[in-house]
Amino acid sequence: MPNDVQNAGSQEDFVDVAIFKEKDGSPKSLFPKFSSPQEEREYLKHRLAQAFRIFGHYGYDEGVAGHITVRDPVDPHTFWVNPFGRHFGSIRAQDLLHVDHAGKILDDSGPERILNKAAFMIHSAIHAKRPDVNCAAHSHSIYGRAFATLGIELDMLTQDSCAFYKDHVVYQNFRGVVLDEEEGLAIAEALGGRKAAILQNHGLLVATDTIESTVHFYIALEKCCQVQLMADAAAKGRGTQPLHITEDDALNTWKTVGGVKGGAFAGLPQFQALERREATLPAELRFDSPKYWNKRL
Repeated sequence: MPNDVQNAGSQEDFVDVAIFKEKDGSPKSLFPKFSSPQEEREYLKHRLAQAFRIFGHYGYDEGVAGHITVRDPVDPHTFWVNPFGRHFGSIRAQDLLHVDHAGKILDDSGPERILNKAAFMIHSAIHAKRPDVNCAAHSHSIYGRAFATLGIELDMLTQDSCAFYKDHVVYQNFRGVVLDEEEGLAIAEALGGRKAAILQNHGLLVATDTIESTVHFYIALEKCCQVQLMADAAAKGRGTQPLHITEDDALNTWKTVGGVKGGAFAGLPQFQALERREATLPAELRFDSPKYWNKRL
């Protein structure tokens, strides 16, 4: 793949498809404002726990495999991650582990102090190499896993595929579970400035600057894998080939739908739907305080 996308999604893209204005005509901020890094940390932990429950809703869990991390705003050289062995659908903010880049579980972590070594090896390398990345997600979702056995990039078949135009890579060096530092560094190096990687014979990886954007693009990538598998099978049955989008049209579409700012906005409905589902639970069974609900980007 050409390496001409150095900073995935850094283009100012979303202004082309929406107008963000306050009542007084001033530009509308898409991101929450916090009074302190500690307040931001509390919110990001809440949001990360929600991201896990969204992944659980979609069935992206596979045994104990899979992990999502968010960079800590108080100490950016550390990150928060799920405890090893906890189902995605049951994770709360207070369950998360706080980990430094040496793999130490810090004192303010949740009670289940078990760290997935593969999660540490992959995510610590990405967070160290990519200061623009605040959230990274990897799981063994079904269609991503199936597509990863082909060793190929996505074809530009649909508008949604174009979000990954020259903005994803295939990491081909599968060596089993990622348990050594060199493998994590190799994955981070292969990812480069892109926002997504297809880990051959393994699964999908997405890394962006916000939790919402990472959730959106992970779900989108999984669905693009599903669409291509279905389109290729259907075309083969008809003795034809799927129709591909031209390079120019793919690039122009990427500029509109491939940016992380637009991705963050596109990810909001997933969190809104989660909050609606969880609002029907009895108060004693709710995962997090409703004080955070509907806090817009």
